[in-house]
Amino acid sequence: MWLFFVFIAVPLIEIGLFIQVGGWLGLWPTLAIVLLTAIAGTALVKSQGAQALAQLQNSFNDLRDPTEPLAHGAMILFSGALLLTPGFFTDALGFALLVPAFRRFVLKRIKERVNVQTVRTDRGWQPQDETIIEGTFTADDPERPSGPSGWRRD
Repeated sequence: MWLFFVFIAVPLIEIGLFIQVGGWLGLWPTLAIVLLTAIAGTALVKSQGAQALAQLQNSFNDLRDPTEPLAHGAMILFSGALLLTPGFFTDALGFALLVPAFRRFVLKRIKERVNVQTVRTDRGWQPQDETIIEGTFTADDPERPSGPSGWRRD
């Protein structure tokens, strides 16, 4: 239900802002601002996206949890979509998501609402039970295997 509200509220806010800013500045300056924010936002998203990708690669190389770089990358991607959408409200949200402190704040709020469970494995895994069971096996006739593996128990 809240998503329906967002899809109705955001366009109404954008239309209201376009009317207010357009009435104050005029048509061409308003369109120039929208175009310039899209261009500036694209450049910022590209540079911050490259940084987020480098942090993600470093977390994989260092075998660290990649959750935070992935979340920052997703927010930067979402920021790019908001900045390319014409409007002042979406541009404000998009530029806010480009600020690392704001992204950390959003990530902290998301972590409070999501229960994350992790599994940790050791590199040098050893079986818990080191008991060795010795046995003797003989091969059956290779032309006529007795089972799926071709081996039988003596």
